[in-house]
Amino acid sequence: MISVNRQLAKRSLKYLSKFQRQERKIKQKMEMLNSGSTSALAGANEKYHEFSQKIKYKTANVTKVISGEYNPYLDSLGSSLSFLRQFNGDSDKVKEPLARFDQLQTRLLQSEKIKDFIAERKGQVKELLSKYAKIPGSLKSEFDKLSKTAYYYSAQVKEYKEMLKDPKKIEQKTLSILNKLPAFQKFMQENGQLASLFRINENIDPALSLTGLQTRSSVQQIIQQRVTGGGPNAMKIVQQNIALATGELNKLKEKVNQFGGGNSDIEIPDFKPNNQKTKTFLKRLEYSANVQFEKSSKLLPSAVNIGLGTGYKLNDKVTAGIGLSYKMGVGSIQHISFTSQGLGLRSFMDWKIKKQFYASGGYEMNYNTSFKNIAQLKNYNAWQRSALMGVSKKYKISKKMKGEIKLLYDFLANQHIPVSQPVFFRLGYSFK
Repeated sequence: MISVNRQLAKRSLKYLSKFQRQERKIKQKMEMLNSGSTSALAGANEKYHEFSQKIKYKTANVTKVISGEYNPYLDSLGSSLSFLRQFNGDSDKVKEPLARFDQLQTRLLQSEKIKDFIAERKGQVKELLSKYAKIPGSLKSEFDKLSKTAYYYSAQVKEYKEMLKDPKKIEQKTLSILNKLPAFQKFMQENGQLASLFRINENIDPALSLTGLQTRSSVQQIIQQRVTGGGPNAMKIVQQNIALATGELNKLKEKVNQFGGGNSDIEIPDFKPNNQKTKTFLKRLEYSANVQFEKSSKLLPSAVNIGLGTGYKLNDKVTAGIGLSYKMGVGSIQHISFTSQGLGLRSFMDWKIKKQFYASGGYEMNYNTSFKNIAQLKNYNAWQRSALMGVSKKYKISKKMKGEIKLLYDFLANQHIPVSQPVFFRLGYSFK
């Protein structure tokens, strides 16, 4: 919770400052082109400053609000802390977490207001540019940058909200214990965000709190009356229209899901976004392990190369990384014997071509001799270089794990003494 609060504040300041600079550039370019009044963009500096000050310094706590997507974890955590304060309100063990929680609530509310403000400013800039018969290239380029900043800030806020849906084990355990207490269940029903939304508390009859809301049976009755009044073929027509509408909705749902569907914060961009841009450094890392068997005339391979790597996702299609490999001899079918035959340093890059297929490449250095100490490895000339290029296929095994098959060609194989095998076949796994 503390980490999300700090990171959200840092990112909000960064994007707010970046958006302000980009807006200022557009305004200056329009004035240089003598292209009419830019008064619609004036007077925003105070608002930018106000937002920046509120982010930098502590602000007053906010009341419970359901802003954007409802987060059950935050609702449960806030109600749990309020419940504990009733029994031990003077304890720092309760006061400090509750203060941090209130700060996080404030920060989330601020981010929503900043997001709305940025969207409003973007709309004003767009309206001014719409007056051009043809937008000058320099202005269009700056507006594209502005649009990307607005989109990525919205996506960043959404990313941090997603992080809050994954509570730490200790917090999750505390909530599970509290949820078993009848007193807490009653407190939650009367003081949670949903309770405030539906006006549920001990002084109001629950039935009265639902007054004005349509029930399922009443809606079904209305539909039945309308269909009956449409004639004998009305039901068939309705069913056909429902089937058609369902198909169209499914198509729309597929498109929406590409940009984080199911979230009220969704914004469909007019460019191809990089979904990795808003993720933290650690979340962009991908780990891999693979094996490669060396060719042999016998039943068993002469050696096995075991590789471990760490990749960084530059964007949704490209992953670049580094790794280590260990070469292990396996002996013969008559006498299986595991021996150390060397090690290697690897660099690699995978570029997604289509669906599960990738263009893969990398540069490697291998020490193909057994060694007894580190000093032997310092002999640079003893290392064998390889320049690899080929294709790979990654297939899903689980939510966080993928299988990987690589077929690579070594363009430096003929320069090796003795000449080595040019084609590599590797099997492995990658996981987050």
